[in-house]
Amino acid sequence: MNFHSFLPPLLRDAQALGRLGTGRLLAEALTTGAVAGGVIGAFRLLYDILLDSSAATLRSADMFSAGTVAGIAGVLLVLGLLAHALLRHEPLISGSGIPQVELMVLGRLPAMRWARVLWCKFVATLAALWAGLSVGREGPSIQMGAAVGMGVGRVFHDADETNLPRHLVGGAVAGLTAAFGAPLAGLCFAFEEMRAPLTLPLLLFVAVAAGTAWLVVSFCFGFGLVFPFAAVPWLDWRQAWIVVPVGLFSAVLGAGYNRALMGLTLWEDSLRRLPPVVRSLFPFLLSGVLLYAFPAIVGGIGLGVMDFQDGLRPLGLLALLLLAKIAFSCLCFASGISGGLLMPMLAAGGMAGACCASPLLAWGLIAPDQLPTLLVLGMAGLFAATVRAPLTGAALVVEMAGCHAVAPLVVLTSYIAALTGSRLGVEPVYDSLRRRVLERRQSGQTGAKS
Repeated sequence: MNFHSFLPPLLRDAQALGRLGTGRLLAEALTTGAVAGGVIGAFRLLYDILLDSSAATLRSADMFSAGTVAGIAGVLLVLGLLAHALLRHEPLISGSGIPQVELMVLGRLPAMRWARVLWCKFVATLAALWAGLSVGREGPSIQMGAAVGMGVGRVFHDADETNLPRHLVGGAVAGLTAAFGAPLAGLCFAFEEMRAPLTLPLLLFVAVAAGTAWLVVSFCFGFGLVFPFAAVPWLDWRQAWIVVPVGLFSAVLGAGYNRALMGLTLWEDSLRRLPPVVRSLFPFLLSGVLLYAFPAIVGGIGLGVMDFQDGLRPLGLLALLLLAKIAFSCLCFASGISGGLLMPMLAAGGMAGACCASPLLAWGLIAPDQLPTLLVLGMAGLFAATVRAPLTGAALVVEMAGCHAVAPLVVLTSYIAALTGSRLGVEPVYDSLRRRVLERRQSGQTGAKS
């Protein structure tokens, strides 16, 4: 008889922790968090430097002179070709990287070549962000963090493949924490979205890795809040009903977003005669066109969430910005270029919150200083509706905006959006992408995006 199976789960976890060695586990977690925090912190710092330099150059240039147009076109072409070459060199860096990591944790994809994935993902994502594509850093940061975690396991000579999920999950959590300065959201992501088993050794590993990564980006690199609102006021009891329409609107928008994203991605998959390089270069070309035609939605230099906190804009203009941002984000992602979904999704969520706030402000149902509260609720709602991970979305937005006082409202909006999204029958975005990665792998296609 196996008496081990009758032990309480906590006691079994304690025994497992003893067998692993607490000191060794803590050393691996600290190293994973420190290295992931350093890599992602350097990535964020380098992107900020490149973005500031580009913005200053564009402000001082005659945008319609032949030289400027040719220079912008040339830079975008070079960045697009670089991103495409890296994708061909390492197909695993396509898209956000989150579904690939989740499938590795589940044992349904082979382990990555961690060093190659790390540097290719770093450079390719930086090229896409610098070119103004509407992609995010969070998915790439999660994949880079997972690569770091796997590398740390190899450095510590941990050859036991049963420990690989721990290194992948711990590194992924450290990567998410470093990307957003959100350690609690990282922990929620591990156990809610990645569905990692909640055991004492894994909880200890990811908590230490997340905390270390947060310390590195906060104190070594000096990164603060991603959304530093001056204030995010509470809604009083007469305004509490507002979370319901915001959550419902986020759910409907999230369902449309998921359908559009997967529809465009699968449509581009079906274009077998389209050369891969053309597919990769398209969003770079589109970014150049939008720089002149609709710069408000171009990544990096366009309107961000913080730009909507100070004033009332016409609802029609906000709706146009929202739809254009979602369309550009979906087109960028469908190309397969390295880049994540969450930052553009949060930007769209902020615009959705602004759309909800516009009539409420006009009718006097909220005060002007409560506009940031609606932006926060919109971000959390769209994340929860799209990813279907309400705790992760709520924790992420609260930590990114530092709005702990309104956390109950954020959590309630997230759950309304997530539950309504489920009732609408649209699959969570990462579930769809995981299935697609496996289908492409089974059919022998390379460069599967996610």
